[in-house]
Amino acid sequence: MMIDRLRGVRSHMMLIITAVVCVFPIYWLFATALRRPEDVTSLSPVPWPMSLANYADAAHKVDIAGLVANTFFVATLSTAGQLLVALLASYAFAMYTFPLRRVLYLAFVGIWLVPFQVTMLPNYILLNRMGLVDSLVGVVLPTLCSALALLLLHQHMAAFPKELVAAAKIDGRSSWSILWTVVVPNLRPALAALTIVLFINAWNEYFWPAVLLRGSNSVLQLGLRSFMGTEGEQWGPMMAVASLACLPVLVLYLLLQRQIVNAFVRSGLK
Repeated sequence: MMIDRLRGVRSHMMLIITAVVCVFPIYWLFATALRRPEDVTSLSPVPWPMSLANYADAAHKVDIAGLVANTFFVATLSTAGQLLVALLASYAFAMYTFPLRRVLYLAFVGIWLVPFQVTMLPNYILLNRMGLVDSLVGVVLPTLCSALALLLLHQHMAAFPKELVAAAKIDGRSSWSILWTVVVPNLRPALAALTIVLFINAWNEYFWPAVLLRGSNSVLQLGLRSFMGTEGEQWGPMMAVASLACLPVLVLYLLLQRQIVNAFVRSGLK
């Protein structure tokens, strides 16, 4: 009995240490942002006295509201598009039998093995001909097809009871109705977990927006470059903007926390 307790204490201590290691960089980010400009390089663990001067300096330097709005638009549209495409494709691959299904599935998943740098130039040329360079829509379009999302959803679709789908068809429901009224409600934990993964990836994307966007159409990750120059980095305002960039992701996780936990502990029906 005592040995089991000691093992439990050891496991909890390891989890606590891991949590502290993971959370400390985020805490230091906000602590640095809340310091006075003259105390930005201080090693004190507590930012005292606190100040909002770094946020004010950042607001004078860049349009924070515009950057947040642009980033949120790109991340939301990209996430929604990837979820829709992956949901429809995984449903077709899992529920239907058609010629070359396996080959098409492997080809779709094989997109994951192609580095984005390989397709960057063709995408840029195509978007340039479409007149979508320096536009947020142009940033989103090449990201709508996600092999990762298809791969993850296909596993859940393949495990979905075919009897429920057959019963719904006997009731006279169409495939579209079955997908949205029978399948999707039972995949909410998986969809929630996938949503936050895709949203974080889109929110943190830097390379493709840096290639495509110019001028006022910018996102938070590009806005951070405004505080880096030949005369040195402005760490205070930079950390202030970076802390604001973290908030939407944290809020999204808090809203979907229960669904995300359910997706990891089980992958079936309620």
